[in-house]
Amino acid sequence: KSILNLKYKKVLTGQCTAYTNDAGDSGSWTSTGKHVAVGLVAVDPRVIPYGTKMWITSADGSVVYGYAIAADTGGALRSGKVLVDLFMNTLTECNSFGRRNMKVYILE
Repeated sequence: KSILNLKYKKVLTGQCTAYTNDAGDSGSWTSTGKHVAVGLVAVDPRVIPYGTKMWITSADGSVVYGYAIAADTGGALRSGKVLVDLFMNTLTECNSFGRRNMKVYILE
């Protein structure tokens, strides 16, 4: 299977949220030792292992986060309430994104 010429092995659908270190309430490093950046996202590594490559978009394609790598984690993820927490550059972007149901394509 493929989306935008990216081969994927499965699709997960669930709630996604957004986080940033713009407000000073999150650190500058992911739990895997990478500097936080757009494209590095937080997951529950028991569900989506660290290093997993993904393509993330809304079901209708109107919102596209795009290419991402599982590199961080957090409490909401470990509790199962959130599938993926998307890193964004600013608090304004996070607030605009809010909490949405998204499709997470697990890439090959």
